[in-house]
Amino acid sequence: MAKKVNVTPLHDRVIVKAAAPETMTKGGIIIPDTAQEKPQRGTVVAAGPGKKDEPVTVKAGDTVLYGKYAGTEIQIDGLDYLIMRESDILAIV
Repeated sequence: MAKKVNVTPLHDRVIVKAAAPETMTKGGIIIPDTAQEKPQRGTVVAAGPGKKDEPVTVKAGDTVLYGKYAGTEIQIDGLDYLIMRESDILAIV
């Protein structure tokens, strides 16, 4: 499970710790840094309370899939996170 952060997102926003990009294919070929794709999977670290009539359905600790260009990259305590709307999350794994 991801480390607890001291930031509470507002409304329907969630903070996600992105998974590490794959460095090797299933066949054993090493992927160089320049060819690695941005990960689309991560772990929810914190979630806001939701909108007035729509509570947030994800919770801290959930592994989620999100769009390739979803969210805004932020740094909290020297670690990289993404902050995004719950609607940017495609699925809970």
